[in-house]
Amino acid sequence: MSQRHPIIAITGSSGAGTTSVTRTFENIFRREKISAAIIEGDSFHRYDRNEMKARQAQAEAAGNRNFSHFGPENNLFAELEQLFRSYGECGSGRSRKYLHNAEEAAPYQQPSGTFTEWEDLEAGTDLLFYEGLHGAVCTPEVDIARHPDLLIGVVPVINLEWIQKLWRDKRQRGYSTEAVTDTILRRMPDYVNYICPQFTHTHVNFQRVPMVDTSNPFIARDIPSADESLVVIRFANPKGIDFQYLLTMLHDSFMSRPNTIVVPGGKMELAMQLIFTPFIWRMMERRQRALAAI
Repeated sequence: MSQRHPIIAITGSSGAGTTSVTRTFENIFRREKISAAIIEGDSFHRYDRNEMKARQAQAEAAGNRNFSHFGPENNLFAELEQLFRSYGECGSGRSRKYLHNAEEAAPYQQPSGTFTEWEDLEAGTDLLFYEGLHGAVCTPEVDIARHPDLLIGVVPVINLEWIQKLWRDKRQRGYSTEAVTDTILRRMPDYVNYICPQFTHTHVNFQRVPMVDTSNPFIARDIPSADESLVVIRFANPKGIDFQYLLTMLHDSFMSRPNTIVVPGGKMELAMQLIFTPFIWRMMERRQRALAAI
């Protein structure tokens, strides 16, 4: 953790909704005139798209049916921790981009599914913002969770997470239900061992719970809407959280535990704005004091 060079990390698995949370933070940064170095977790995968397919085929031929993007062998955990450590110490580091599609790849004149070259982060940013799979991962070799000053988990209930992944991969990527189901099953051991444990380290968790029947996610025709959901917000340390203010501002909300507030799904972005804007104010105030003391 660093007062001069703070880090915010959003962690959640594929289909969890971390991208939507990132948009909320980008709105806060723009409104508050904060310059953020934004890091996508996909850029710290070990292999590009074609090499990952080849290695997956090799793994399956060798009898390994659980080869996935979630595990340590297919990610650069040490390099991600080094980026967090370097940024926290001196506000610098190296990163790259993963080019998901032709639109992202066009400016670099590269095929989609590849990485750009490693580059130094832009100098003079106010904070580092990470969004991806492994913002709080801990293994015997790395402890990434100890670096962020604000660590947020985004965790829909599992059936909703699967529905969102099925919907995205089928509609946007052209995959069949069978192919997406195979991916879900292949990732399950790494999901249990490397994704779920991260949420014990987060400072705040957002868990979306649908209020409609999602008992068989593999036949769902649509994603439950925000208005058909509740969001459970859990604070690891509720000290300083003005729950009465949040209950007043977020109509139809209620407390389920002393450190947990439940809000209507449609109020999730507003809840994030109300909760995290003061966090960021305090973060920037501490940063200014620390820089002034140099």
